[in-house]
Amino acid sequence: MQITELKYSNTNTYLIEGDSGSVLVDTGWAGTFQAFCSALGAAGKKLQDIDYVLITHFHPDHMGIAQDIADHGPVITVLDLQLPFVHSSDAIFAKDARLCFLPIEDDRLNVITAENSREFLQGLGLSGEIINSPGHSDDSISLWLDEGYLFVGDLNPLYELELHKGTQIEETWLKLLQLCPSTVYYGHAKPAELSTPKQGQRQGTVLCPDESTEESDYFDLYRLVSHIMKYIDKGYPLDKIEKKTGADKEFIEAVSRMYLTHQNVGVQGILDRLEIKGK
Repeated sequence: MQITELKYSNTNTYLIEGDSGSVLVDTGWAGTFQAFCSALGAAGKKLQDIDYVLITHFHPDHMGIAQDIADHGPVITVLDLQLPFVHSSDAIFAKDARLCFLPIEDDRLNVITAENSREFLQGLGLSGEIINSPGHSDDSISLWLDEGYLFVGDLNPLYELELHKGTQIEETWLKLLQLCPSTVYYGHAKPAELSTPKQGQRQGTVLCPDESTEESDYFDLYRLVSHIMKYIDKGYPLDKIEKKTGADKEFIEAVSRMYLTHQNVGVQGILDRLEIKGK
């Protein structure tokens, strides 16, 4: 299997090649077809290398050139639950005739269900499944590959999960994390490398669950940084924060330094600056 990221728009687009076929995950905005072809060439690929197009959700920045691509051979594949949303962005593109948007042709769609998605992927030499993952939108889907790769489109990134407690976003993430992904590919953020511990064993930011695992254990690192920031806001000294959180003193000092010297920085920004996100 080979995963190729095509850089040509603000939306992350991935060509995934199996032993006997390939699927393109998402496309860019209408009018980016030539840029897409150039990105394919720069990656040593061509349109004929693409068998199917999979759209994680039908917002304009993810499906804008799907039909342009399909007109050259690849087949757009949708889950049955996505059918009511296929044309949800057409009116947006209709407002600007300069974009030369091509609506998706319904009679050429390859419609599958989540239940038979594993069979569909097996036909491409890929092992995995397509999962309904609402939160960003009701038609959102994620592509899971058994090697540990998870493509989630615009599902809110894991580092924002604290902001979405008790929501459908959290519910979807808890379902997806049961798979224990090693890499998460986002629609607009950089891929996140996650730890892949044994069942029930804590390692880094993610804990692969067993029956005794608490859901709150999944996001220890993000939660810890958030708590440290709150104690800093309350004026707690470092030694008291250490007692409150049980965190390593050097780690607390590093978080404190980043928090106090970077205006309006959040948890993600601190993790990025410390270069520990996903470790």
